Amino acid sequence: MIISKIETIRVGQFPDLIFVQIHTDTGLVGLGETWYSASTVESAIHDHSGPLLIGRDPAEIERHWQTMFRLSDHAGYGGAELRAISAIDIALWDIKGQVLQMPIYEILGGGTRHRIRVYNTLGVYGDITDGYDVWTDPVGVAQRLLDQGITGKKMSPTDFIARESDGQLLFQDDLDWALRPLREIRDKLGMEIEVANDAHAKWNLQNAIKIVREMEPLRPMWHEELISPLNEKFHERLQAATSTPIAAAERLMTRYQHRRFIESPAARISMPDLTWTGGISEVKKIAILASAHQMPIAPHDCVGPVNMFACAHIAMATPNVMIIEYNRAMHLGWYRDFIEPDFVIEDGFLMAPTEPGLGTRLKSSVKDRKDVTIRTRHEKAEAWLMSSERYTYPPPEFQKEFINSTERRRAGSEAVYYD
Repeated sequence: MIISKIETIRVGQFPDLIFVQIHTDTGLVGLGETWYSASTVESAIHDHSGPLLIGRDPAEIERHWQTMFRLSDHAGYGGAELRAISAIDIALWDIKGQVLQMPIYEILGGGTRHRIRVYNTLGVYGDITDGYDVWTDPVGVAQRLLDQGITGKKMSPTDFIARESDGQLLFQDDLDWALRPLREIRDKLGMEIEVANDAHAKWNLQNAIKIVREMEPLRPMWHEELISPLNEKFHERLQAATSTPIAAAERLMTRYQHRRFIESPAARISMPDLTWTGGISEVKKIAILASAHQMPIAPHDCVGPVNMFACAHIAMATPNVMIIEYNRAMHLGWYRDFIEPDFVIEDGFLMAPTEPGLGTRLKSSVKDRKDVTIRTRHEKAEAWLMSSERYTYPPPEFQKEFINSTERRRAGSEAVYYD
């Protein structure tokens, strides 16, 4: 089996969402996804990462990951290129599961559980307006989640008040106003529901410390991205100021950036996003690294429907996953317009996928939408960093003379995969 075509699908309704389908010559199709700057990711897939895979064996997932990452890292990894790698990696795992007729988590080592608890990030879409309602009826929003078996939620109470000064100045009465919904929840419901605080890196360090100290009596589940994760030393000072765990989150890319927060006192929870940080392959490595330091991971979502399936597989096969993010508004509002079958949330738990591979597929109707943009790539290319025609290599005749000069060199040349 070889990869015959790579296809990307974008829709105007959600300009940051992009699906990736990897087609094989046997008819199997793997599905992946990423979110943010989708048109740029599209170019990265078709002009850089994708052509390296055409004509190759889809089963060699780790080899493909390393080849794509090496090309990306040549100019400094991250951004659209790593999102492209993430989406492709998920699609390759989907194919492998379909070939073996097993859910991905079974291939990753088998189930350590068959369901994982979720928390709801308060969103707004269609008839579901949790993100707005928490300001007018915070106790009602929390109680409705509890009635569904969902025992945790995430909100961003301080985002709005950071706008005036870009997070450089924090007035106490503004902070009191922002924390009113959480205080009402604690007054009426006590600790029946966990509440995580996500600040989207809008604050400087001194104001972040002020916020965590003010929130300490409210006992949040964690603080996520009060400051940018560019400097883990500042995160160490933030974590030292509070007994609440700091979650080092979705802006960290690959094991190499997550490692700095896992191995230091900068955070107590690792929160990788599978569709941003390197796909299923990389998040499994991040989880293993975290487990060696007695740290849980809580995979990030709030992107698209494919990510929830990918997160489910990681959660089932990984002992140190503590909880999964879930956006009720997005799930019930539009996810089902794009995939079938849907993932299952039952009594506050995300259930293990049961079908082979990822466990879902893109609906055929997506390609018939008026706002769809589809791009395909059939032509293969070699990784120019390893190309025999690379300008840092000697001329072809010198290469040939070198290779044929000894049996060891001939054998080594034959082992070169990307050429």
